[in-house]
Amino acid sequence: MTHASAPPQITEPSPSLLRLAGFPYFLIAFIARLPFAMMVVGVLTVVVSARGSLSLGGLTSAAVGLGTACFGPLLGAAADRFGQRVVLVVLALANGAMLLLFTFVVYGEAADGFVLLAAVGIGATAPQVAPLSRSRLVTIIADRMPEARRAKTVSGTMAYESAADETVFVFGPFLVGILASAFAPWAPLVGAAVLTVVFVGAFALHPSGRHVSQDRDADGRAPSAVSELFRPQLLIVVLGILGVGIFFGTMLTSLTSFMADRGAPEQAGLLYGVMGVGSAVLALGVAWLPPSFSMRARWLIFAGILLAGTLLLGFVDSPGTMMLALAIMGIGIGPTLVTQYSFGAARSPRGRSATVMTMLGSGVVVGQSIGAAVAGEIAENVGTSAALLLPMIAAFIAFGAGVANWALSSERRTRSSVTA
Repeated sequence: MTHASAPPQITEPSPSLLRLAGFPYFLIAFIARLPFAMMVVGVLTVVVSARGSLSLGGLTSAAVGLGTACFGPLLGAAADRFGQRVVLVVLALANGAMLLLFTFVVYGEAADGFVLLAAVGIGATAPQVAPLSRSRLVTIIADRMPEARRAKTVSGTMAYESAADETVFVFGPFLVGILASAFAPWAPLVGAAVLTVVFVGAFALHPSGRHVSQDRDADGRAPSAVSELFRPQLLIVVLGILGVGIFFGTMLTSLTSFMADRGAPEQAGLLYGVMGVGSAVLALGVAWLPPSFSMRARWLIFAGILLAGTLLLGFVDSPGTMMLALAIMGIGIGPTLVTQYSFGAARSPRGRSATVMTMLGSGVVVGQSIGAAVAGEIAENVGTSAALLLPMIAAFIAFGAGVANWALSSERRTRSSVTA
């Protein structure tokens, strides 16, 4: 007797994140970041042109960063509480209006104090597209992907998001220069207002905006208590990313001073791009690192490379040697930032992922603002050599936080938290 054999079962592979979110999502989320990248430089450009004061321009740019840093985590908490869609729609309209209002104020007869107040309003209403995109994608991964693929997908997602941020922050100032040169100094802010309303609005209304974490609603559990946001394992990540932000601010400012001493301050951006390109490429490469290369080890090693690159700043004496130091720093900074965001995603309390991501994003902004302000004062009053010491201090903060993170985590706990 013969028995009919059962046909082999074909299991379809689980869909990728690109398929789950859709390609239009990534395109919209990328363009929606541009206005934020244009704001600080656009504000500086229009204030210097309209008011003729470089000092006021610098203060105004810092005011934008201050508004973002103070209100960013609150907006993240609101997104966790009320959902991203309603919060982003309100912010898209409010921020577009604030950009136009600032343009009218700066060209009007209002006192400088009102200009600074309007700048704080721009930062306070800035849509937190980058951290909210991270939160949204991590939620999709946790809810709709098999557990075995989550850790690698989260790592790859953080790598892409960091590379996207760096690309936008290179292209944003470039777009400001084009619009200001082709039309008028106010054009970048008007352009940013249009992009905010259109693309941040599209980002808010994208179907993924309705996606809610299973941890929050499926079993009826409420989000974790606010006190969970102040655990040492999470605060050390905030400290580490603050060090990265300080590095960004001090490095660009001291590099500008370095090139100004050689009569070519306008070339500082070109040299800075050497670090930015390498950082973006290496950030994307983190997704292909083997699982045996643990996250806490990545933080230490890549932050160590960053620290080693900054130590070379004590010996640079030409644009060529500066370029070499920046290239080494680029190897370390991108993967360090990706790893920190990955730790933030892994350690986010239930229902608080948007809050954590905006905390980390605000840490970068605060550090960058503090670093730029301090480095500018030291470069002007003490000298470039003293200013070049500041990136070393910032890199040491990032590395020291990595050492503390090693002590606060274990291999088993780190790996399990990523897939939890």
